[in-house]
Amino acid sequence: MHKLAINGGEKVRTSLFPAYKVIGEEEIAAVKHVLESGVLSRFLGTWHEDFYGGPQVRALEAEWAEYFEVKHAIAVNSATSGLYCAMGATGVGPGDEVIVSPYTMTASAAAVLVYNAVPVFADIEEDCFCLEPHSVEQRITPYTRAVIVVDIFGQPYDADRINAIAQKHNLLVIEDAAQAPGARYKGKWAGTLGDIGVFSLNYHKHIHSGEGGIVVTDNNELAERVRLIRNHAEAVVENKGYNNLINMLGFNYRMTEVEAAIAREQLKKLKGLLKQRRENVIYLEEQISRIPCLQMPAVRDSCQHSYYVHALKFKSDMVDINRELFINAVKAELMPVELRESEGVNVGCGYVKPLYLQPLYQQQVLYGDKGCPFNCPHYEGTINYRQGLCPVCEKMHYEELITHELIRPPMSKDDLNDVGKAFAKVWRSYSNEK
Repeated sequence: MHKLAINGGEKVRTSLFPAYKVIGEEEIAAVKHVLESGVLSRFLGTWHEDFYGGPQVRALEAEWAEYFEVKHAIAVNSATSGLYCAMGATGVGPGDEVIVSPYTMTASAAAVLVYNAVPVFADIEEDCFCLEPHSVEQRITPYTRAVIVVDIFGQPYDADRINAIAQKHNLLVIEDAAQAPGARYKGKWAGTLGDIGVFSLNYHKHIHSGEGGIVVTDNNELAERVRLIRNHAEAVVENKGYNNLINMLGFNYRMTEVEAAIAREQLKKLKGLLKQRRENVIYLEEQISRIPCLQMPAVRDSCQHSYYVHALKFKSDMVDINRELFINAVKAELMPVELRESEGVNVGCGYVKPLYLQPLYQQQVLYGDKGCPFNCPHYEGTINYRQGLCPVCEKMHYEELITHELIRPPMSKDDLNDVGKAFAKVWRSYSNEK
């Protein structure tokens, strides 16, 4: 038996894994065209023909809407901005509650706070890690206005059940599909399953323009409100003749022409990049699925997963070490990814700390020193951010979940073999000690 690298033995791999480089000559040519045009942005924050942006932004929006078979696509400068626009478009405000996932990037819940409403955290599923429908329904109160679902790790949420709950209680559904472009649920694209969907074009997503996001919807009114919030709504509504002023304080959430040009070329590559990811997952799972302490990720019935990351579950009853020691030993056998060396080996325990355990929620301090929105005089509900609020989420984060990114293109079979060998080597070492 070979000595583990964490104990001074030789590593399984001694070279960096290949970088995830999806920018090519097509994007360079597109950027060159924009630079030569001299039009780097054409947004004006007044009611004018350029209120909706320049030719590249508008072309991206049209192409995105066509690709994802949705009526409206609105480009923004980040998915975070897109979530804020979407939340504002719903009319949510002080005294309202919005049900959110505790196991997601912080912006998914912060979008609620931006409008002085209160996030209410529901638990997640044991196997798919999205919001659990029964927990969602348990958290509904007379103050609930919307649900923000997250297609976490590239897995679409349980749209049939959660949408039915939302319809029953007259709630809007905002779908955070930042990690799931190209995923499907019963033939329909992730991001188009709720009332409003939000995609990300951040640099570490499937396709990217450095930063950027896209908001999609089939609802004309919601789409127009998103466009207004994106671009200085308060300065536009009078001349536009728009009368619903709720949440019509706008921002500069506008995408540049350079970003839009890059994103247009990236969209053309999405299908091929997803195909490679899915093939890599299948190949890697053929090797590591035989390791008894690892449980492969579940895929919801009638779904296509887009695998933003590969999410495994650690079965501690199968080996006499904890998850952290096991993963530290695996990481010691491998190397970082090129261009992201400072991050270390891209294999980790859990994902993010459950959001309600952040200081913001624990201390309930945000706007000034008056306690808003948690202790706002307009809020008549009761909030609970205690440890143990979402037991499945806490179990996944602190005990079971393993996430890694070593399935992205251009990972070759040789690269994937090294990942498999590292997991297998660590398993053999510790299982033999049992």
